[in-house]
Amino acid sequence: MAARLWRNGRPSNSDGAVRGLDLHLARLQRASHDLFGRAVDDGLLRDRMRQAVAAGPRSLSMVVTIRPAEGEFVPADDDRPLDVTVRTDAPSDGPRGPFLLDAVEHERFLPHIKHVGEGAKTHHLRRARQRGFDDAVFLDRAGRISEGTIWNLAFSDGDTVIWPRADLLVGTTMQIVRRQLHLAGVPQDEREVRPSDLGGLSAVVMNSWTPAVPITGIGHRELAPDPRFVRRLRNAFDADAAEPL
Repeated sequence: MAARLWRNGRPSNSDGAVRGLDLHLARLQRASHDLFGRAVDDGLLRDRMRQAVAAGPRSLSMVVTIRPAEGEFVPADDDRPLDVTVRTDAPSDGPRGPFLLDAVEHERFLPHIKHVGEGAKTHHLRRARQRGFDDAVFLDRAGRISEGTIWNLAFSDGDTVIWPRADLLVGTTMQIVRRQLHLAGVPQDEREVRPSDLGGLSAVVMNSWTPAVPITGIGHRELAPDPRFVRRLRNAFDADAAEPL
């Protein structure tokens, strides 16, 4: 879980709140059951997060990591509680872009889970920077665009918000944006998107830093940023109320 703490639209450690907290906690539960066969009670997680907020500076971001107490590469002990690590840091709005993304063939291990076994992400990011790009986007073995190194992608044809259909991590920011677009009646679709399908589309990346960074190109295909699309996603994200810890 990676999140930013808010109070009335501003980060704060006095009565910190998290936008999409329900989604963060649900994802931690699902991923823990998938990986470890057990999960941590939401009440305990909230207690640990509140303790970290109380001990931190006025403005902060937070990452919650769950690990098996017995360590890696050993059989799981379903009777032992899982370890919870809460790390806080300075808040960040992330880069504003626009981004030029390299397109590389890569499929993450257990793509539906946010986990720490992600050395390939750093490798592909560094290689992309060496090749003159800002970051990388992944293509699966069928040539479909799936996700970025630490980003989800969204596309638009001017009317409909298009989400790539592939094996990927459905990020919390992506879920927040999708539910608020649904409530606002904005058309959405899930489609297979390949580099050859990018003509006439605009695109952004999003993660816990930001709901929309415009993309000017993927691989050798240029894209025209659409400020209206960026505003639509940012407005959807801002419409989701932060939930107190």
